[in-house]
Amino acid sequence: MDAPDPMTEEDLASIDEVARAATPGPWHVRQLDDHFAMSLVAISTVPDTGTGERWPDFDHHHIVAATLIQHPRYVDVADEHWDENAHFIANAREDGPRLISEIRRLRDLLETKDQDPDGD
Repeated sequence: MDAPDPMTEEDLASIDEVARAATPGPWHVRQLDDHFAMSLVAISTVPDTGTGERWPDFDHHHIVAATLIQHPRYVDVADEHWDENAHFIANAREDGPRLISEIRRLRDLLETKDQDPDGD
């Protein structure tokens, strides 16, 4: 498999723009339940309470995404990685911008080093 092309500053800017346009974080994984969305695994702007609230005891306005809604089964990935996917999505809200910043920081360090003729 060939290595992907290096990311350009335009690539980073595009990813950064998408992240900035998304609902502000942090995001959290919530385990919810209700008659209509049995065993709802959701990504939310508020933390999980650990009580598996049933609707209407949770505000749907806090839900950013869902990785499992069992009844009816309209969000239910075949590999059953609902929780893992939810954690990935929730963490991506903070991790994506952090990675962009780190790439830019490292590039700045390399550029500074390349401009120092003594290599110090």
